[in-house]
Amino acid sequence: MKRHEFERALRELARAHATDKQNQGCVQCDRCERCTDCTFCHDSNGLVRCHYCVAVSSSVDCTHCRASRSLIRCTHCTSSDRCSQSAYLSFCVDCSNCAYCFGCVGLSGAEFCILNQRYDRTGFFKQLAELERELGSASLEALIKG
Repeated sequence: MKRHEFERALRELARAHATDKQNQGCVQCDRCERCTDCTFCHDSNGLVRCHYCVAVSSSVDCTHCRASRSLIRCTHCTSSDRCSQSAYLSFCVDCSNCAYCFGCVGLSGAEFCILNQRYDRTGFFKQLAELERELGSASLEALIKG
């Protein structure tokens, strides 16, 4: 196979993939595109083996996530991007193996953090409640929409 033949075939495959918006093996997914083996997801695209996700894109093996993208093996994450093997993250970016983080960036193996600052469990939930009260639900919605 010549180089130009390979490049043409690759472009054709990419074009065909981009136009195929069908889901495969999904159950009760509503307004989703290009999802595979997902259940009960809504308004999402490019998910693989995800469950109960809403407005999530390009993610694998996630459950109960919302308004996020490029997650791997995450659960209960909201408005987060490029996180992996984490749970209960909100407004986090590039976090790995983390739990209970809010507004954190680039952490690994952390828990109970707000803006990359570590708290004990009680202090975390107290500070989080104050922060959510200060930001208000309208501000949180604005942060979600970016």
